[in-house]
Amino acid sequence: MTVAAAPVTSRRRWAGLAVLSAGLLVVVMDMTVLNVALPAITEDLRPGSVQVLWTVDVYALVLAGLLVTFGAIGDRWGRRRLLVTGFALFGLASTVVLWARTPDALIAVRALLGLGGAMIMPTTLSMIRTLFSDPRERATALGVWSAMAAVGAALGPVLGGLLLETFSWRSAFLVNVPVMVAAAVAGLLLLPESRNPTPGRWDALGAVLSVVGMVALVHAVKHAAKDGFTAPAVPAAWAVAALALGWFVVRCLRRPDPLLEIRLFRSGPFTAGVAAALATSIAMAAMLLLLAQWMQLVQGYSPLESGVRLLPAALGAVVASPLAPALAARTGARAVLAGGLAVTALGFALIFVWPGPLGYGPVAGALALIGFGQGSLAIASAVIMAGSPAAKAGSAAAIEETAYELGGVLGVAVLGSVAAAVYRAELPYEGPAAAVARESLGGALGVARELGAAGAQLAGQAGAAFTGSLVTACGAGALIMLASAVAALLLTPRDLALRDKP
Repeated sequence: MTVAAAPVTSRRRWAGLAVLSAGLLVVVMDMTVLNVALPAITEDLRPGSVQVLWTVDVYALVLAGLLVTFGAIGDRWGRRRLLVTGFALFGLASTVVLWARTPDALIAVRALLGLGGAMIMPTTLSMIRTLFSDPRERATALGVWSAMAAVGAALGPVLGGLLLETFSWRSAFLVNVPVMVAAAVAGLLLLPESRNPTPGRWDALGAVLSVVGMVALVHAVKHAAKDGFTAPAVPAAWAVAALALGWFVVRCLRRPDPLLEIRLFRSGPFTAGVAAALATSIAMAAMLLLLAQWMQLVQGYSPLESGVRLLPAALGAVVASPLAPALAARTGARAVLAGGLAVTALGFALIFVWPGPLGYGPVAGALALIGFGQGSLAIASAVIMAGSPAAKAGSAAAIEETAYELGGVLGVAVLGSVAAAVYRAELPYEGPAAAVARESLGGALGVARELGAAGAQLAGQAGAAFTGSLVTACGAGALIMLASAVAALLLTPRDLALRDKP
């Protein structure tokens, strides 16, 4: 059940989807553009090591911590109202970067961007549930939504590279402003208001537990990967995350009007869709991070050239995402979901099993396969939305978006740690500053430059070791994707139809 401001015509529905897609595109781009802009930011603002860490991490911490809360707020306060507020806040934060003259000010800007993003991301998904009442139309719309997410992830480094070649690093933030202004105005004109007509009581304690638990979990995973599981504050963060999230889950299960509808996981297809989102995000986040470094530091491409060479994944997703719903109507949602995950696994496996020296050719082929396989995520979203009541669309969207966000953190932390261990094991260098060289590829290349002509051998060894770590991480990604494909087959009925749950 929804409360609409006006009848939603066919033209208005698709125009509304364009608004939602534009907002999502900018938020996802902002997750990846900092990787390109960070060197210029470091040179200009001279942040300390801790400040650099917070500049990178605060966006994900705020975004992940508030997804559940804002999903519930949208169900109660109004999804359009929350979405337009998020657009306005994101645009405002992107403008404030003009006055960010210190590292701490930039960290505050990134936190505001995370706050706006947490309002936008789950709301775009739940608004699609409102706009498209016909499940087949909705599946097509979700295909477009999934494609925009893939395009945003790929375009972030490309756009960042283009802007930084001409303008300062602030341009990577300012480019958000006109898009968000247009999205806010169009959202007010085109999108209907909707909310849960019987939301129940607001659970203030549950909101606090969800924020504290998610922030602690993301913090623990990130710092365990960087500093080890026994580093200061990491065990305490794990304990806080376990306590807060465990209490939150129990509280949601006991309440008749929970902040997050945990009971949705009783549905096998819903669980399969969320698992597909989590697995894909884990594998993709690690691969894209490692590939960006491999292209720049091993292959010698510029940031812009590297961003362009990552585009086959986006192109594959753009081609496959709109086709997935039509294919699901013919062969069934289970076949498309599991098949797409298997194709993604094949893309990762191509890099792992490539017999000769790894070059861009096999990487481009793997990226195209991975992007094409990601078209199945449109069906995953359709299964999640169809398996949840309209009144609980905010909960369903928050769960899916949390899976994506948490998967990205876990991918970088877990698979990134595996890659780092392989790199250290495969680097035979025992000369001066060996500890620095084994810490990272960038550190090894820095040591090699200091050694002069004698450093050429170290640079070659470090490049080969890093390539080996990339190949190993892709092998692990292939296993994760294959496991998610099997889970989709086991949890999703063969004859599942994308019909709404009453």
